[in-house]
Amino acid sequence: MRQNALLRSGKGLANPSTARKNVAHVAMVKAAPAEGREGHFAVRNGVRCAGVHLIVDLHGAEGLNDIDLIEATLRRCVNAAQATLLHIHLHHFQPNGVSGVAVLAESHISIHTWPDIGKAIPDACIPVLRKAFKAKRVEVNEILRGQDA
Repeated sequence: MRQNALLRSGKGLANPSTARKNVAHVAMVKAAPAEGREGHFAVRNGVRCAGVHLIVDLHGAEGLNDIDLIEATLRRCVNAAQATLLHIHLHHFQPNGVSGVAVLAESHISIHTWPDIGKAIPDACIPVLRKAFKAKRVEVNEILRGQDA
């Protein structure tokens, strides 16, 4: 679906908050050193791979509705990762929650700060991707998030 069609449909267009306040200080952390790089590939724990995806769930966290803090934190993450920022897009949901992405030349960093309410069907994307890109093989790794400890 093209962006214009999505906008016309009105899906996911809750009124975002435009209120901005001073950004709280977020500590800068040093980037983890890359074990090795060859072109677009990386070596992690002795394994040559096309990249690494980290899924980070924060429990008992604060400031997850503070869009200014989230933007500042994404920018600090980009710097810590020594990545190249192309664009940041954030959406503030009502009554709470933020979804956003920092698009990088290397990849992306995304954040979602609201509970998944189970309306989306992510598995339905798999055949669409397979068909669109004529994939001969598809590998899916499922990660179940937010499980009770």
